[in-house]
Amino acid sequence: MPGSAGKAAFDALARSAGGAPVCLGHDWLVGMRGGERVLELHCKAFPDAPIATIVGDGRFVSPEIASHRFLASPIARIPGAERRYRSFLPLLPAAAARVKIPPETKLLLTTSHCVAKGFRKPAGAKHVCVCFSPMRYAWLFYEEYFGRNPLKAAVVKPVLAALRAWDARTAAGVDRFVAISRHVADRIKAFYGRDSAVVYPPVDLDRCTPGDAPGSGDFDLVVSALVPYKRVDLAVKAYSRMGRKLKIAGAGGCEEALRREAGPSVEFLGRLPDRDVTELYRRCRLLVFPGEEDYGIVPLEAQACGRPVVAFGRGGALETVSEGVSGTFFGEQTVEALEEAVERAAAARWDPAAIRRHAEKFGPAQYLEGLAREISAAMEG
Repeated sequence: MPGSAGKAAFDALARSAGGAPVCLGHDWLVGMRGGERVLELHCKAFPDAPIATIVGDGRFVSPEIASHRFLASPIARIPGAERRYRSFLPLLPAAAARVKIPPETKLLLTTSHCVAKGFRKPAGAKHVCVCFSPMRYAWLFYEEYFGRNPLKAAVVKPVLAALRAWDARTAAGVDRFVAISRHVADRIKAFYGRDSAVVYPPVDLDRCTPGDAPGSGDFDLVVSALVPYKRVDLAVKAYSRMGRKLKIAGAGGCEEALRREAGPSVEFLGRLPDRDVTELYRRCRLLVFPGEEDYGIVPLEAQACGRPVVAFGRGGALETVSEGVSGTFFGEQTVEALEEAVERAAAARWDPAAIRRHAEKFGPAQYLEGLAREISAAMEG
């Protein structure tokens, strides 16, 4: 991704701190997903900055991130913490308070969907938080994360109430919030009572490009973690019923249940390297995006490859998919609504070049320059 941004955009971000010592922050460093792709850009702009985190393991992140010094919480010393960090949810606020930010830091730049925004800045420092979302499991999607078991609810709900209180309280330690979508900006306002600027995370325009014969395959595609709130079950049920070919790239705790529901037209590919996912984007007829997301980089990756998207019409997808130009929406999370949208998209004539042009509005240069403006404003203010 760095190549498509250009040196000028990285220089603008580096200059925004005014040469002051910088510390980066991220919830945990145990894999490479959308949030880590954003952090990668920060790492390139601030190559000497350490990264504060709850738990981190350089084996599971990119060389760009792994080259930085990790400042981890005490949880990182627990054997197997890089696999079981979610089990420590009640302890995460206390762990965040124990992460030691260097006292000379003048800019703490966090990327957060959980507790990184609660890292404590030193006296005299500014804290700019790129917020992927206020803590989802505390504020939203309770049943999607924890199910409907009343026994579990009796244990979990008091913990989540304490997390919500902590999450709202620690928002005061952030000098400037940057939201990844208007959808997330609305949540920041509702839950924290704070305004935020919207700066869209970037799609990798160098990796995600149209192929020689875009859409040449006879299949549709889902690229997703197989977890409940992603609603991959809708796609599995719809395509099993329609008998259309669907390939699913991704892994997660719901995979076994989804396989049991799937008909012979649905194929599970597991977790794939980026190059294989890109090739799937290029060859698929269309991408299916059935969940409500804060932003969602996957639809933009497909669009950068010239492929249209069928998306649930809520959340960040409304900001990244252009109806009739780069995709279409379905209004209810039902099998019937998804089937109808797929049939509409299959019958439409799509222009891969126009879809690609739409995706180019969300490139790395736009992100870096937008974030640089917000950091400069925070440092000057």
